[in-house]
Amino acid sequence: MRLDLFDKSSLDRGRPAWCEALWLLGQALFVSSWIPGSVHRVGLLRAFGARIGSGVVIKPRARVKFPWRLTIGNNVWIGEGVWIDNLADVSIGDHCCISQGAYLCTGNHDWDSPSFKLVVGAITVGDQVWICARAVVGPGVSVGTGSVLTVGGVAVEDLKPWWVYGGVPAQELKRRSGSPVAD
Repeated sequence: MRLDLFDKSSLDRGRPAWCEALWLLGQALFVSSWIPGSVHRVGLLRAFGARIGSGVVIKPRARVKFPWRLTIGNNVWIGEGVWIDNLADVSIGDHCCISQGAYLCTGNHDWDSPSFKLVVGAITVGDQVWICARAVVGPGVSVGTGSVLTVGGVAVEDLKPWWVYGGVPAQELKRRSGSPVAD
């Protein structure tokens, strides 16, 4: 690959540079800060275009690349140090827990491209999902309703509803107990 050939013009940032700069300042001061509480985090994310439901808790040190590309349902917990690196849309359903240090990554590069071309893919997280601590969800992945991605798991492909996944790359471990239907 030739990094000197990389063309960043393919990235649509979704807002003018001044808006992104203002977001970065607000995020540093209030969202990813150590300040306890959640109301100010939710309020600032909404002010910058995030669509966030009711009952959402966002812990200190959370980071969001572009709030205008984020949708969070009702009664969701976002743990300390979660990084939502959303170059593309990220949608999180209702009653989800995204635990400490989890990373939702919508961007990658084409390793066969001499110019290391940027490739982005939206992430969709269904209702009642638990993304455990230090787990990673990759670009273009859909996390099925009721599924669990265990500690340190790396999802590079879609996760089926009501299954527990773990490992690198994530593999089916078992059906989630209490799941409403069988596949």
